[in-house]
Amino acid sequence: MKTDTRVKVSKLLKSEPGVEMLVKGWVRTKRGNKNVVFVALNDGSTVNNIQIVFDMTQFSEEALKPVTTGSCIAVEGTLVASPGGGQSVEISAKSIHLYGTADPETYPLQKKGHSMEFLREIGHLRPRTNTFGCIFRIRHAMAFAIHKFFNDKGFFYLHTPVITASDAEGAGAMFQVTTLDLNNIPRDEDNRIDFTQDFFGRASNLTVSGQLEGELGAMALGEIYTFGPTFRAENSNTPRHLAEFWMIEPEMAFYEIKENMDLAEEFIKYLVKYALENCAEDLKFLNDMFDKELLARLNSVVETEFVRLSYTEGVDILMKSGEKFEFPVYWGADLQSEHERYLVEKHFKRPVILTDYPKEIKAFYMKQNEDGKTVRAMDVLFPKIGEIIGGSQREESLEKLEARIKEMGMESEGLWWYLDTRRFGTAPHSGFGLGFERLLLFVTGMSNIRDVIPFPRTPKNAEF
Repeated sequence: MKTDTRVKVSKLLKSEPGVEMLVKGWVRTKRGNKNVVFVALNDGSTVNNIQIVFDMTQFSEEALKPVTTGSCIAVEGTLVASPGGGQSVEISAKSIHLYGTADPETYPLQKKGHSMEFLREIGHLRPRTNTFGCIFRIRHAMAFAIHKFFNDKGFFYLHTPVITASDAEGAGAMFQVTTLDLNNIPRDEDNRIDFTQDFFGRASNLTVSGQLEGELGAMALGEIYTFGPTFRAENSNTPRHLAEFWMIEPEMAFYEIKENMDLAEEFIKYLVKYALENCAEDLKFLNDMFDKELLARLNSVVETEFVRLSYTEGVDILMKSGEKFEFPVYWGADLQSEHERYLVEKHFKRPVILTDYPKEIKAFYMKQNEDGKTVRAMDVLFPKIGEIIGGSQREESLEKLEARIKEMGMESEGLWWYLDTRRFGTAPHSGFGLGFERLLLFVTGMSNIRDVIPFPRTPKNAEF
């Protein structure tokens, strides 16, 4: 059998009948009788299968017996018009080669209708299902679209470190990186861990954000973006949290808060529109199988202008709503998902950008407003998700930044390099972060963040 002429199923389904071809893939279903056997084959290039017809006058039952759901085969044949419904073309098989069998008694995906919880337990096989094939193809398309958007706007892709000695968020929930012998940890004279003997000569961790280093790039290259893995060691076993996730973080010199909001809205609309135009089949499957309102919701985001209002105005709306929230609402509260979703889904019925948050609930690097109480923060709120983008205009004043660091009880020594960007040629600048998996939750309609990343890392789970 020729191996250099394989045609992907996605291309075959759009081809005209009458051509000889070779297809390879995994069997989804097999049915038939002593006269004819039908095999649905999928190679991952599309959610749709190609039907292969075996005329049993040309094949022995013994040859097709090991061809079961999950097995991998190659078939040579002729692409012909399909007389049946559901597909326009099918393959009339001439020869078959079996690459690998799948025992029907033990293959976990032999039956349909598995729960998402069960599929998480077999993370090594779940990409073979229609659902996860759709999700991971969309994930690829969104990653490509992110790079295309920024490249076309003249941004530069900056690779920020995965290992860092700084904590951009001040959360303190970080994974430590060390080469010290945990069975014989060196101690100093005060019985503290002696990190001078560690690989980097100091305590270091996996990054929670590339933002601070991204700012350094923006203050030299003008407009940059980062796109990479980030890590949080929070013991949060919920449908919204991962220990390892991906972040997109643009940083832009000379952008103030309005330009930052404009870019965030343009960016998110671009990505959703790209998905609608380039992932139509996968989105239709997810819409039909999981979330009947998915396509309507995606289209509404592209077509709707986002509402912009201050945190103070948002809190006022929430307090006057008469809604019974699980978490109380008051000025100074860190808004929860239920509050954000109320504003988006019930009050405005479209995406919202909230600005000017109380400084006490935001990070040290955000630009302080003249009122002394709020900072130029912005959060983009989406239906079903709540916050999907968080950002701010960054504080460019060295004096104000140092004062805020001291006010928050942080140590500035480890941030000398960050403060240098304010000492030498400081400039107004802004940026934001988009959690890639949060984006994918919205685009796919999935309800659990573990289902939009190939290999989720969560408490007590790092097997696959």
